[in-house]
Amino acid sequence: MSATTPARILVYTRTTAYRHDSIPAGVAAVRALGFDVDATEDPAVLEELEGPLDPYAAVVFLSTSGEVLTDEGRARLSSYVEGGGGFVGVHAAACTEYDWPYYGELLGARFARHPRYQPGKAVIEDREHPATRHLPAVWEFTDEWYDFRANPRGAVRVLACADESSYDGGGMGADHPLVWCREQGAGRVFYTALGHASEAYDDADFRAHLLGGINWAARLG
Repeated sequence: MSATTPARILVYTRTTAYRHDSIPAGVAAVRALGFDVDATEDPAVLEELEGPLDPYAAVVFLSTSGEVLTDEGRARLSSYVEGGGGFVGVHAAACTEYDWPYYGELLGARFARHPRYQPGKAVIEDREHPATRHLPAVWEFTDEWYDFRANPRGAVRVLACADESSYDGGGMGADHPLVWCREQGAGRVFYTALGHASEAYDDADFRAHLLGGINWAARLG
């Protein structure tokens, strides 16, 4: 890929459960980051991927929810990642494919609940990762502050944690991972629990956060 050719990214936004109003803003934000974006809700597109980086440098599940893949799509996605493809989950991607055990392993954790949408603080734990190196040590943000069914620490590289003392209704305690990355086979996986509202995708720090995560998963920087 030449320096002047933007990386091609598949942004998948199918929902069969709760649908976020922010999905169009999220797709627009990924496009604004400079990627060549194919955005779809058609599960057949996932069935057509033929190689680990051909044609997509990364697949982004942007606030997907419920069961969103066919059996063929599941097989193709797992083959894509295991073969070296990049996978990025944003926000409700953790509310996706509960019936597919591999997906829970791939992402690192599954959504359990969230308190009301409100301001809070994320503590940046890893300042070396491109998704977090630009952020302040304590990042003030407004979101839903997802709780997960299990703490993924130990299976993932935790990049940022929620400070439950900074908002009401947290349910995971003092160790509450919010952003992380991991390797799956030859592939890379990045997940951020943030991104509930459309306003998030206009935030310069959050856009840089997404850019760093996608670039890392796709091995672009």
